[in-house]
Amino acid sequence: MIAGTEATRHEGTKGAEEWQPEILAFCCNYCAYAAADLAGSKRMQYAPNVRIIHTPCTGKVEMEHLLAAFEKGVDGILIAGCLEGGCHFQEGNLRARKRTDRIRQMLDEIGVGGQRLLMANLSAAMAPTFVERVQEIVAVVRALGPNPLKVRS
Repeated sequence: MIAGTEATRHEGTKGAEEWQPEILAFCCNYCAYAAADLAGSKRMQYAPNVRIIHTPCTGKVEMEHLLAAFEKGVDGILIAGCLEGGCHFQEGNLRARKRTDRIRQMLDEIGVGGQRLLMANLSAAMAPTFVERVQEIVAVVRALGPNPLKVRS
């Protein structure tokens, strides 16, 4: 069933020549993942090339995880966590914000582009905002083009 879904997803694009960026979305358990789930329940549409990674807290997403993803060729990353001041682990999203800012600076310095990394803060009820942030990162990455670190075959 999954293989069929993948095939359908790719056949539904406008053509093989249209590049689709590979996006990861690290979503915290309490807010962002719940907002993504609500978006799915409401049948809200967003790009099918976004892979959601369920995390306990955005504060648990280490710099090494993000840098490794870019090194392996991921085109963009969304980190979505609780509203500032509303983190279920008190300061996890604040730590994630600091890490995100540092990594964006690193990505600019090495020529990958810091815009490929976006952090969003939202509550569990903010499904439309989640979809907007996903659409935003997809649009930005499409405009930037493929990750320059991606190995071409």
